[in-house]
Amino acid sequence: MAAESAQSFAVAGAEGGGEAARAPRPDRVARVPWGAVALFAVVACGLAWLVALPLWRMDPDAPDYGLWFGLIAAAMMFTPAIATAVALVAARAPRRERLRFLGMWPLRPARRVVWFTAAALFAPLVVVLAAAGVSALFGWVRLDLVHFSGFQATLDAQLATLDGDMADIARATMPPVGLLVALQLVMVPFGALVNSVLAFGEEIGWRGWLLPALLPLGTWPAILVSGAVWGLWHSPLILLGYNFGLTDWRGVALMTAGCIAWGALLGWSRLRSGSVWPAVVGHGALNASAGVIVVLAAADSPLDPALAMPLGVSGWIVIAIAVAVLAVCGQFRGDRQPQLAPRRVRAREAVAEPASASEMPAATPGQPGA
Repeated sequence: MAAESAQSFAVAGAEGGGEAARAPRPDRVARVPWGAVALFAVVACGLAWLVALPLWRMDPDAPDYGLWFGLIAAAMMFTPAIATAVALVAARAPRRERLRFLGMWPLRPARRVVWFTAAALFAPLVVVLAAAGVSALFGWVRLDLVHFSGFQATLDAQLATLDGDMADIARATMPPVGLLVALQLVMVPFGALVNSVLAFGEEIGWRGWLLPALLPLGTWPAILVSGAVWGLWHSPLILLGYNFGLTDWRGVALMTAGCIAWGALLGWSRLRSGSVWPAVVGHGALNASAGVIVVLAAADSPLDPALAMPLGVSGWIVIAIAVAVLAVCGQFRGDRQPQLAPRRVRAREAVAEPASASEMPAATPGQPGA
């Protein structure tokens, strides 16, 4: 595996034009470290199954099953982070360059990182709302944007579990349902920030490590393969009926397709900003806004998750349009992907190090990291 060590973890130089712009980029691996990539996939997926194993042994009708499902699913989200740590060691990435390769630090150019991260707070909600519109257009769901009868039915069901006096007090003090729906939408960005803590455990693997490691294949192959691995990683939960209510290969196939679609947007934000943080926040925003269609649906409306949910067909359609627009505008071109910010060289290091990145010797396969 050492023979497949990453070759280009050296300090990156500033972006330039001419021949320098066409030279191999020093901030990326020169070839895919297949051994480390395979190890990452095995560790991430293996740990996911190990963490989810208690759910497979539990009775789904048990009163505390839902609580345990949430806790175990949250713990499972950190398995890609563990796999990333293992893969970096296997790839023998220099310690001083690991955070930069993962897009974690430094946050330069700061303006680009900040703007992409801020956009990631709201963009998934826009996609989810557009997907709800597509679902309504094709008759996959009937929306009630006036009385919000579906959400009202959910509230009534919750009130029915209270004692008589408590239920009467709750009904008397409850704001209008339209205001409650508005608050649900307003709270999505705040929920995105909270969810980003858990989303980091995944994104440091999918867009932090795996996507850049696969880039020697080309931008699109790297995005598609990393998205497919992301989708398959969900199998332990999907086969229990999570997201689509299916417990066979169909649920896994739907999740994989959904992750490839969303992975294109999250991957674009990673490559276009040079930072993993927009993808982290975007993933958190997706998790926070995924259930919005349930709030907007009519009470008696059918709701097939495979069609109407944002990871289903309606989401694929909206994302396909968005990605097509971005592609036409050249947003996926390699020259629109900024180099990772170079490590700042301290004054006492300047004596021992070459004056520029172009003077640095290239790492050779199998060379130990710093």
